[in-house]
Amino acid sequence: MDFLIQMIASGLSVGACYALVGLGLNLTFWTTGVLNFGQGSVLMAAAMVTALLVAHGVPLLAAISLSLLLAAALLFVTELVAIRPLRRSAGSMGWVVSTLGVGVFLQGLASWLFGTQAVSFPDVIFSADDTISFMGAYISVQYIAVFVIAVVIVALMELFLRRSTWGYAVRAVAYDSDLATLMGIAVRRVVILSFVASGVLAGIAGNLVSQVSGTVDPSFGLHLLILAFVATVVGGMGSAFGCLVGGLILGVLEKLIGGYVSPAAAEIVAFILLVGVLTVRPQGLFGRRETVKV
Repeated sequence: MDFLIQMIASGLSVGACYALVGLGLNLTFWTTGVLNFGQGSVLMAAAMVTALLVAHGVPLLAAISLSLLLAAALLFVTELVAIRPLRRSAGSMGWVVSTLGVGVFLQGLASWLFGTQAVSFPDVIFSADDTISFMGAYISVQYIAVFVIAVVIVALMELFLRRSTWGYAVRAVAYDSDLATLMGIAVRRVVILSFVASGVLAGIAGNLVSQVSGTVDPSFGLHLLILAFVATVVGGMGSAFGCLVGGLILGVLEKLIGGYVSPAAAEIVAFILLVGVLTVRPQGLFGRRETVKV
């Protein structure tokens, strides 16, 4: 029983981080119809910068702030260089290759500058030794803190999108960008802000995941991106709440299978979950079926 509780707590923490990354994917998908496959390397870069700045004596808060600014800047440049020119061609899917290229470039750059070995990540939220007792099981306070922070951010983002002026603009652009332009909405500005916000979310997720794992290396971003993409599709593209639920389900299942069966078996959980959900409900658990009138 103790082991089960620990696995669930760990899965909820990691799953909430998947949801954060997935929310960033959703945000740019809503405004441009593009899935940014370079997102994983952006969150890796943010976590690497935090770890290295702290190791060189930079105050923790300043290091995290700089890492989030870097993540936002990287997504801004990605939209400017790798996405905007290709979206001008109707029906072009070149952004798939270009965003993957951005991710590979950032991963290679990080490996060249800092090496391929894992870098120790500092204690941002409590220490790895801090635990609380729950029903006889000792649960890391880091797991609880990361889970709460991630869930609060997702909830605030959902509220912001539904109640704020910018949120209404994002939803209008997502529905019909041409109509939004005719209504006086600055579509270009909404798109840029969505990428900047997505970068900040990626930076936060990278720092939180690295806090749980205790290390960060140039290759961990791609793996996290794939899992976050699965969580987003399972929950339903376009639904922040669905993204959170999909991430939590995936995180818990991964930890339970990895703990009770084997870590190798946990690697196929995402694929089985994705196929199973899409077979029963192609739009995801909380996604809406699209209808087109002709």
